[in-house]
This record gives sequence, structure tokens and C-alpha cells, in this order.
Amino acid sequence: MTSTRREFFKAALLVPAGAYLAKLEALVAPLRGKVKITAIKALQLDFQFDGCLVRIETDAGITGYGETGVDARTTRALIPRLHLMGADPLAIERHFEAMAGAIHPFRPSIPFISGIDIALWDLAGKILDLPIYKLMGGPLRGAVEMYSHGDSLKDMSSLASCREWARMIREQPEGFTAFKIEPFQALAGQSAGPEVSSAQLAKIARGFANVREAVGDGVDIAVHCHNQYDTPSAIAVSRATEAIHPLFIEDPLNSVEYCEGWMAVKRGTRTPVLTGEKLEMVDQFKPFVDSLAVDFIHPDVSYAGGLTGCRRIAEYAALNRIPMALHNVGSLVRTFASVQLAASIPNFYRCESRLGHAERIIENMVAGKPQLIKNSLFALPEGSGLGLEIDPDFMRAHTPRGEEWV
Repeated sequence: MTSTRREFFKAALLVPAGAYLAKLEALVAPLRGKVKITAIKALQLDFQFDGCLVRIETDAGITGYGETGVDARTTRALIPRLHLMGADPLAIERHFEAMAGAIHPFRPSIPFISGIDIALWDLAGKILDLPIYKLMGGPLRGAVEMYSHGDSLKDMSSLASCREWARMIREQPEGFTAFKIEPFQALAGQSAGPEVSSAQLAKIARGFANVREAVGDGVDIAVHCHNQYDTPSAIAVSRATEAIHPLFIEDPLNSVEYCEGWMAVKRGTRTPVLTGEKLEMVDQFKPFVDSLAVDFIHPDVSYAGGLTGCRRIAEYAALNRIPMALHNVGSLVRTFASVQLAASIPNFYRCESRLGHAERIIENMVAGKPQLIKNSLFALPEGSGLGLEIDPDFMRAHTPRGEEWV
């Protein structure tokens, strides 16, 4: 009975997926074989710390941009293995299967492939003069809800400092309504993990209580871990912060991949559990989804498989009605790719954002420098492909000495 029911839901879910692929195929059919890839290049910008940009050029003079989850040196070394020179950029599904398959003797680098896949979708949208979310069957929403970080909070142990931070975030033009904060921010520089002491738990509880009092109930606060705690400590940190009703607790367990400890954490807390920023493809998310070990999955579009891979992850998670948030600490290429994906999947939750930081570096990447987020919402881009027009002056200013598109 269980198997039959599961197969029914799988079949039901494949209908919209097949529909969007059929629509895409119908759109590209008249142009099949008329555009060819002529070059794939990489560039490391000076503020990128977990990836690089890629650019795919074509004989039609149309260029697509992506962002990988590996650095430019690694990307340049892997590009020759793709065998994409002279290929049709519109054959996205075929290229993805060729790139992501096990190619003996090398295992595919999914974070590298992710950037290539994003650039191919950007190209397809530009060639067809449509935003990516329309190629994927959307839009399913008119704007994408974003959340930010509490990195600028100076002293969680001080209610006055928390109130100062609360005033600052209320004055931000982005109007973020959700922030995530690391427990170690409450420990005044003390190391934390894999074990946590009773004294540390008391400081963590007090720090998050101060934040809640300062911001009130109108701002959501999430507990932002970095896979540093063992199972009992992960449960203890979660319980210590339950009183403020966190939006979620992220990556509490010191295991990136699935283990039974995740089930123990889920059973041990009333706070929703979220993980996935360093997981790849459906197979690594599958045990979390199948066992309902987390409440939200959290892939990164530049790490988990690009737009194609993350679309498949979303579809699988939807089988068990698990929402998908999107990890994103990248440039505007990754941000726009995340927004395009978010607009096209039914089980989207929220997307992380590095926008709104005091220096506003990333915002300046877009030509014209419009305000991208208002009332915590990112309006859907109207342009073709990613919908991002990159400012060439910005690129020159943030290209380190000796670095170039190669």
C-alpha cells in the first residue's frame, strides 16, 4: 500500500516537470543547431570566497553567465573535460546528463557543473528572449521572499547593543523581516563545538532572548549554526533557543551528510530544522527527505547542481511536502539564478541574501544600481535569461591584479 501510494505521488509530480520540459523543447526546436558554443571562461572577483563566475560565449554573439561553487583555478582546470566547444547551448538536459554522469576515471565536480548549467540556462533565456522562470514553467509567485544575516550585531549579551541593531535593521531600505544569527555571537569569541557547556548554553539563551526583546515579534530570527555540534549539543543549543520561537535552526549537527543523528535532533527539538548548503544532487538530499529528518532543505544553486539539479531536488522534496529554501552567499549571478528558480517551484520557502550589508558591494554589480529588495521581497527580473545586466565598470574594479577572463 505504501509503495503504491508513493509511486502515485511520484507519477503526479512528474506531470508538471514533463510539461515544462516539453514546453522548453518546443521553444528551442526551431533554433536547434543554429547556435554554437565558442568559449567557456572563468573569472575570480575579489569579494568571492566560495566560487567564481563563468562565461559561455557563442558564435551568435550571445553570452551566458553562471557562478560555480569552486574557485577559478579549479574551474579552468575542469573546463576542457566538458567537451562543449562547438556544441548547441540549447541542449541543456543532454549537457547536464553528460556532465553530471560518472565519467571514468573522474567523478564529476557538481559545484563546477552547477555554474556551467546556470550559464547555459542564461544563454537559453537570452536566445529565446524569455526569463528563465518562464522557461521552467513559472512564474508561480510575483516576488521572492529573502532573509538576511545578523553579522553586524555587536554584542548579544547586551540588550542595549541588541536594541541598537534593531534600530539599524528597521532603517535599512531592504526592509528585511527575517535574520539568522550564529550562537557563537553570544559567546564573546569563545570557541563552540562540538561540545557546548552549561555556561555557554546560558549565554546563548540569554543572547537570543535579548535579540527577541529588541526586535519584537515582527522580525523572525533563525539560529545559524555551521555544522559544529555533536548530537547532544545540537539538541541542547536548539532547546536553549526555543523560547524565542526561531524561524529554524540551520546546520546544527557536525555531519554534513545524512546520519541517524539528524533524526535525533529533529525529535529533540520543537524548532524546525534546516540543512543542505553543502549537499549535492537528489541522491544526497534523498535520505533527509525520505526519513523526514529535516523540516526544510537548503541547497545552493551554485553548489548542488545548478538550476537543472536544484529543480530536480525541489521536485523530489515536494513528494514529502518538504519546502525548499535556497542558500546564497554569492554574487548577483547566484542571487538572480536563485530568484529565477524560486519563481518556478511550488515548494519554495525563502532565499538567503547577502544584499543589504553596509558596504553594498554586491548590489553595485548590476548596471543602473536599482534597489533590488523592498519589504524583504525581490521582484522578479523582467529581462531575458537571468535578467541581470552586469556593470562593466564594477567588473573592472573588482577584478584582482593578474586575473582575467580565461
